[in-house]
Amino acid sequence: MLKSLDQKLARILAGKATRKDFIIADAKDADMAFGITAPGPNRAGICPHGYNESEGCWKTLADYQAQIREVIKQALVDIVLLSASNLERLAIEEKLFRNSPITPAARANDTTDVWAVRGGKYASFPSRHFRTATLDHIKYGKLETYHNKPFSGADLGLYSITFTNDLEWDYRALEEFHDFRLEAEKKQFRYFLEAFNPNVDPGIEPEKIGGFLNDCIIRCLAGVTRAGRPIFLKIPYNGPGPMEELASYDPSLVVGILGGSSGTTLDAFQLIHDAQKYGARVALFGRKINLSEHPLAFIEFLRRITDGEITPAEAVRAYHGVLQKLRIQPVRSLEDDLVLSETKKSY
Repeated sequence: MLKSLDQKLARILAGKATRKDFIIADAKDADMAFGITAPGPNRAGICPHGYNESEGCWKTLADYQAQIREVIKQALVDIVLLSASNLERLAIEEKLFRNSPITPAARANDTTDVWAVRGGKYASFPSRHFRTATLDHIKYGKLETYHNKPFSGADLGLYSITFTNDLEWDYRALEEFHDFRLEAEKKQFRYFLEAFNPNVDPGIEPEKIGGFLNDCIIRCLAGVTRAGRPIFLKIPYNGPGPMEELASYDPSLVVGILGGSSGTTLDAFQLIHDAQKYGARVALFGRKINLSEHPLAFIEFLRRITDGEITPAEAVRAYHGVLQKLRIQPVRSLEDDLVLSETKKSY
């Protein structure tokens, strides 16, 4: 089946895109970062026997997979990003993407700054490269010799890199990125590039982080020909200026944003609106979707905003109307949900 991602990218790169060609991804790969807490809180308060409720009650993997199935059935997002294990279950075994316009993808590496386990301090150290999944297992669920055969999993993955302004760490990260690109090209595997802001103090003023990240991205891709380039970028939204600068620099480089932490509903709706306004063509929202009261309604309003049908504030009010109709208790009052807050732009 024709995938909406491929059709939209083709129109974007041909200069024929309309507002409706905005690409939305649901990032359901959080189990490669958070572990057990990835599916989100169990608001029903059903905790394991003898568990300390003050530490939180969490949904299960089955709950997480059930929500992913619903998102695939809804067919409003263009990409669903998964861990390799969930990709195996939903794509290879259940074949849910076979007759879907949605493109499956998997996290192809999990650098140490996304190791966000309870009690962990890994993210406080300079990001180090690491890969749990292999490209063979993402494509086929097992090691494979012939990589031109049709894949049963996914031929698309997320590759993450974090520039820290530290010569030793960034040198190692770029070496690993080099090796990944060569392997991906040989194995006919596409990728999109996630580039985080520094996860440690880079020794520069905060207002210069956006320019630092933009320069690092362009510098590291300048020596890469079309065969090894990412199909799009996933970066933090560092404001109108940095976004417009990067998006206008090279029209063949499609720029997307990451969602970051959950925040208020207006945080999410305003973010996707502003990013699109200043040049972003893609948004990958994970926690913002997963931690919402009704993920399917939340996704619908994201799409209506990018299609230009509704403003962010109007969308918040309409979203609360849906919750009220479905008798779902909102996490925040409408008044509180219409407030912009500071949300983290990384794991």
